[in-house]
Amino acid sequence: MAWTFANGQTITQSWNTALTSSGASVTARNVDYNGSLGAGASTTFGFLGSWNGTNAVPAVSCTAS
Repeated sequence: MAWTFANGQTITQSWNTALTSSGASVTARNVDYNGSLGAGASTTFGFLGSWNGTNAVPAVSCTAS
């Protein structure tokens, strides 16, 4: 899953995911214990972030791999 923050938001903590970021771009990938899901299955992850001023909702894209 990937998204780009529009207003300088930053990730401060995450769980159930391996998050990487470069500037405003963020990518969330599976971790070992939730990396293999069957058809129709789902998983969840979360993160805490911070911002100043405007906090626009980013557009999110998902890609199976």
